[in-house]
Amino acid sequence: MERKIYTYLNRWKRDPEKKILVLYGNKQIGKTYAALKFGEKEYKNTVYLDSENNKELLDLFKTEKNPEKIVRHLSLIANETIIESDTLIIIDNVKDMEIINACKNFKKGNEELKYHIILISSLRENINNFKCEELQFKAMHAVDFEEYLVAIDNRQLIDFIKTSYKNDKPMPFHSVALDYYNDYLMTGGFPEAVEMSLNNKNKLLLNTVFNKINNANKKEFINFDNLIDNIRTNEAYDSIPYQLNKSNKKFQYGIIKNGSRSKDYDKPINFLHNNGFAYKCYKISDAKSPLANCKDPESFKLYLNDTGLLYNKLNLNQIRFLSDINYRNIIYENSIAINLVNLGYNIYYYQSEGKAEVSFVIQTRDGKILPIELVNKNMSKSKSLTLFMNKTGIKEAIRVTDENFSKKKGIKYIPIYALFCLNEGIK
Repeated sequence: MERKIYTYLNRWKRDPEKKILVLYGNKQIGKTYAALKFGEKEYKNTVYLDSENNKELLDLFKTEKNPEKIVRHLSLIANETIIESDTLIIIDNVKDMEIINACKNFKKGNEELKYHIILISSLRENINNFKCEELQFKAMHAVDFEEYLVAIDNRQLIDFIKTSYKNDKPMPFHSVALDYYNDYLMTGGFPEAVEMSLNNKNKLLLNTVFNKINNANKKEFINFDNLIDNIRTNEAYDSIPYQLNKSNKKFQYGIIKNGSRSKDYDKPINFLHNNGFAYKCYKISDAKSPLANCKDPESFKLYLNDTGLLYNKLNLNQIRFLSDINYRNIIYENSIAINLVNLGYNIYYYQSEGKAEVSFVIQTRDGKILPIELVNKNMSKSKSLTLFMNKTGIKEAIRVTDENFSKKKGIKYIPIYALFCLNEGIK
């Protein structure tokens, strides 16, 4: 499957000022596969080493700091010749600072990096510890809708969508794109699920893939030092579908179990958010720059990091998803959250004292505040966005809908499938 990350990796390889690359993101999204395919296409050979439970490798990085000696040992461990600038070295499941500290020595001043190394890591909290000027970092996300259309050999539809987004004109293949997007939402962005969906008519087999992904996620939760926080992380994670299936989607601790309190679950929920298993969307009751200063830290929604996983956890089937407006809107709203986070935005929702609510509010890179409302032709027209814009003086907004592109009174209407275009024209 063709992934956008290949473009970045090609630029990295050809950059004379490149550093050792740390590629990070959730497990099961294709980081290792992408790096291996890149090595296969672009290098004479590839050396792959998994650092998880690899005592020999960890001992090497703990005791040796000289790059040339490290490379010689890696060559012996992998039984592969390592050629300067023509061998890609991939070290997977990097968690230990010893590896990071040793790799810092490979880049000296303005000298060109002789050995091309990609370190792969999953837990984002580790990345905060890893960050230093000697390394460069790249986040990788699950398959987005644009990549999905490439996978089903429909690149031309991408061009139609981007053109309509730019011009605010109806897209001629709207119903086709919407059908594809609904298929994509039911599958989600984990590559194994996408491959299974595209190559196997028995959609029930997807359940086995999602069970595997769910178990892989929960395996990551054991990084907590104590059993109580591990248990509570699982409880908070498992409650997300029920939280989103309420009319008021604000996270409520009592949904987890009776008597639950915020102080018991703050640490587990922050772990889920900080490591990309779920996304916090904080409530704001005003919209002043910076938005972070307007948030209520005690009021938030929690979205799952994949619509296919959410679809599975809600025990949906295709008929129920397509016919039930409530469930479809749950998945749609979650997909907006995923897209906004993947595009690099912190997400908020607006709620006034009178309970008027705008689904999402973001702040662009040039400081502009942009409200984004999810609407549906079968829902009554919401006045919340208008009230919000009148109160704050904001002149531009986006309504995400299952209808075609248009623009009315400063509000840009975009179909749900065009979310990947949101950064087009936004600074």
